[in-house]
Amino acid sequence: MEIYDTTALEKDLASLGISLEQEQIARFLRYYEMLREWNQVMNLTAITEYGDVMKKHFVDSLTLVKVWDVSRPCSLIDVGTGAGFPGLALKIAFPDMQVTLLDSLNKRIHFLNAVIRELGLTGVEAVHGRAEDFARPGKLRECFDLCVSRAVANLSTLSEYCLPFVKEGGFFIAYKSDTVSGEMAEAEKAISILGGKTVEKKEFFLPDSDICRSLAVIKKEKMTPGKYPRKAGLPGREPL
Repeated sequence: MEIYDTTALEKDLASLGISLEQEQIARFLRYYEMLREWNQVMNLTAITEYGDVMKKHFVDSLTLVKVWDVSRPCSLIDVGTGAGFPGLALKIAFPDMQVTLLDSLNKRIHFLNAVIRELGLTGVEAVHGRAEDFARPGKLRECFDLCVSRAVANLSTLSEYCLPFVKEGGFFIAYKSDTVSGEMAEAEKAISILGGKTVEKKEFFLPDSDICRSLAVIKKEKMTPGKYPRKAGLPGREPL
């Protein structure tokens, strides 16, 4: 493995109250190397520079600590995980989490499984499929304490994909790349229909940067009606 300066990464993590073992740092570095290698043959991310990946992917993924007590064991699903953000990064940093990574592109699942094997991770699985299918009864519906997503979609659409996976009393936390207040107001009706209630929005800058990020925290207060999520494409075309 190449020699990397991890000073900025560790400083950013410290600002979030996170301290990792050297083995965990090494796993992040190997993850980065594999991301860069595989990105040459498939489109995993447009962000490939070392410092950018550390901050905009890894540190960004771990900002969950701003709204979630990571010391408590939980089952987590990352919907539309892509190259594993935030779910796989969270698993490396907080190994007691039981993590499911869901993505509709099988080539991404191959990549994630390769990283999981290479890093020797347990208690994490990568699943190929669409949220509309796996949120059905008898699959992964209402199985998780926490659902997270960094997928690019409006909050109404994301809520329809994600809230069905969450147990009553659990949470859906959406990572957004800008301020989220307007989106949350527009999504209020959809969130209520789906059994959720918005409980917090956290807007902040990534450590030592002017990069704005937001976390929208939605609590699952009652079961999602059985007709949701609707068939593929509808949540995006016709948000609730």
